[in-house]
Amino acid sequence: MSLPKRILKEAERLQVDAPEGSYRILEEYATEMMFKGLKPAQGPDGSPFEKGIFSLELWLPSSYPMEPPRVRFLTKIYHPNIDKLGRICLDILKDKWSPALQIRTVLLSIQALLSAPNPDDPLANDVAEHYKSDEKAAIQVSKEWTHKFAQPA
Repeated sequence: MSLPKRILKEAERLQVDAPEGSYRILEEYATEMMFKGLKPAQGPDGSPFEKGIFSLELWLPSSYPMEPPRVRFLTKIYHPNIDKLGRICLDILKDKWSPALQIRTVLLSIQALLSAPNPDDPLANDVAEHYKSDEKAAIQVSKEWTHKFAQPA
């Protein structure tokens, strides 16, 4: 079974014109609909995740683009909108998805989420409470986790 033209075009665009953060596909496909080892070169400047290398897994359902991709962090991260399993609380991955959106848009939105954690719409309630009660300390923990888990091998 060959990949749909849209997916091939989106993958080619990611290889040639990666969004800020230098996303690149490290392995072709684990299956025909999964990008394995999708990774930004580093977390956004000025964020607690700065210079961190975060691996992500992006899976495209067979009904893509009518349904959103499923994305999760493979690298541990201390973030109010990302839970311990790496699942991401992001509206365009849920009810705000549109077939007009692309993988590139999803990756840019994840980059924005790393730049601006939103503890008012959490997936990791304990992390969100920490961000709300003592943001400075929570940011420090995010930096420590980034240093510990998101460094290049």
